[in-house]
Amino acid sequence: MMKGEGVYQASQFARRAGVTVRTLHYYDRVGLLRPGGRTRAGYRLYAERDLARLEQIVALKFIGFPLKQIRELLNQKPLDLGAALRLQRTIIEEKRRRLALAIEAIERAERTVSTGAGRHPSRSGAATGPCGEDTWEALRKIIEVINMEQKMDWTKKYYSEEAQAAIAERGKQWTPEMLQKSQQDWAELIREVEAAVAGGEDPSGTHAQALAARWQALIAAFTGGNPEVGKGLNRLYSDQQNWPSTFKKPYSDEAGAFICKAVEVARKR
Repeated sequence: MMKGEGVYQASQFARRAGVTVRTLHYYDRVGLLRPGGRTRAGYRLYAERDLARLEQIVALKFIGFPLKQIRELLNQKPLDLGAALRLQRTIIEEKRRRLALAIEAIERAERTVSTGAGRHPSRSGAATGPCGEDTWEALRKIIEVINMEQKMDWTKKYYSEEAQAAIAERGKQWTPEMLQKSQQDWAELIREVEAAVAGGEDPSGTHAQALAARWQALIAAFTGGNPEVGKGLNRLYSDQQNWPSTFKKPYSDEAGAFICKAVEVARKR
């Protein structure tokens, strides 16, 4: 049992801290904020130092840290708050970028609707309404881009804090059209590489070398020449056995081996 001034039961501490008693009980259960002591009857008791920790929890929760990460962060000795805040800033900036893409899609659809460009005639020749094919096409494209990025969130663990920040910064410069074009370029190149493998082409041949050059150019467009991003990409593709089962590799193992040989030949020349 705690003694001295500044000791509060849960209801008193909750009022002082501006939270609910239920929140205090939950933080205790998950090991985030343990009470400093208990009464003989078993009621939780909190001290002034607990208020300081609770304020830290509230502040970190406000800027988006999950409770599990907050617990790990506050239990660190010494506390590396600076690195954690930089990483959280990167995460929030990425969310902001995605919201900006969604806003852009909505604005584009609004313009299409307001100008009537989205109207298309029905078989009878009459307009079907303000939300025609152009409007839905604009929304569909942006949804595809955002969904693709969300599906690839698991890859972030392979990139350093510096690399993630660089990727986020480059992402701000990419419009939905640029992202879609990049996806189309990759899909087309992979189809050509698979065809080259099926045709038994020599990785050192002229066509294979042209494919390798395009492959490297698309990778350079992603990394922006940043060596940290390049290292993360290498770590990602070196750990394919641990990729999530829900992720389907965009090309076959044979195509991967073919392009690696072609790139190796190109580097030696």
